Amino acid sequence: MGFLDLSRRRRISEAADALYAKAVAQARHERFYSEGEVPDSLDGRFDLLVLHMFLLLRRLGAEGAATRRLAQSLFDLMFADMDQSLREMGVSDMGVGKKVKDMAKALYGRIEAYEPVLSDPAGLEAALARNLYRGAAPAPAILAAMARYVALQAQWLAGRSVDDLSFCPPVLS
Repeated sequence: MGFLDLSRRRRISEAADALYAKAVAQARHERFYSEGEVPDSLDGRFDLLVLHMFLLLRRLGAEGAATRRLAQSLFDLMFADMDQSLREMGVSDMGVGKKVKDMAKALYGRIEAYEPVLSDPAGLEAALARNLYRGAAPAPAILAAMARYVALQAQWLAGRSVDDLSFCPPVLS
């Protein structure tokens, strides 16, 4: 492996770290829990992170092969973080692997649920009710606002270069 390979790997790793930090920061924004009525719980926080990871991975996927390694690095980073978090919460070594596998399945399931309805407000609302709110959806106006937020983020990310990906502030009204 040459120096250029190491340099490229380091750049990809740094870019994935930065994107993951942005996804985590956005998912922890207080407005989701207060105005958006997402449960401020382990599941609610995980589901918001998954939603933002879906948006980033979708955007990176739009670039095709050019960003495949970055998307994979971002995915790997998320699940390394989930593994570490579970261990810090006291989940046994034997249980961590199964829980991380379940979390990965949840991410893939959310991708399959959100991707085909991203441009369909009613479909997106239904997918959010099932996945983000786990069947206990808030009032229709709040659910509609969350669907608008997700669609806006997808449009926002689509209009940004890969080198400048970030989320716009959450607007849920």
